[in-house]
Amino acid sequence: MPAILKGIMEKMEQGPLTGSYARDIVVNIYDGKMHPVDSNETAFKIAGRTAFREAFKLANPKIKEPIYDVAVTVPTESQGGVMTDLQGRRAIVMGMDAEGKYTTLRAKAPLAEMNRYCTALSSLTSGRGTFTMTFSGYELVPTDVQQALLKAYEEAANEEE
Repeated sequence: MPAILKGIMEKMEQGPLTGSYARDIVVNIYDGKMHPVDSNETAFKIAGRTAFREAFKLANPKIKEPIYDVAVTVPTESQGGVMTDLQGRRAIVMGMDAEGKYTTLRAKAPLAEMNRYCTALSSLTSGRGTFTMTFSGYELVPTDVQQALLKAYEEAANEEE
């Protein structure tokens, strides 16, 4: 049992889908068999890893991603371009507040899409826009994004072999 659990834990840390760890999983082992010649710790670790990987894929798992609350303050004349850019980054605009010549847009955005946002915002607002991000929680990745992640990970794994 300890060797099987060790193999399962290794696979959970390594990531059965995309290389990122899996969490909040319950594993039940119902049966097993030992052979005096072929049974050793390494064999049970490999069996645990393989069984977990196969069962995990059959369970139709979902990938979650970190979501951030984003507050973007921009000149009012740049508001439309910034909103379009945020929506292109899979952000959901939650509202806006006008403050004189500036507008603050409030949105929820996935962290993966906010890479290099500072450069894009500077370009859209001629350097006059600012933003802050605060962690909000985790949400499911859209199906098309999950499929792309799985495909990219499998291709990378095949190239390593």
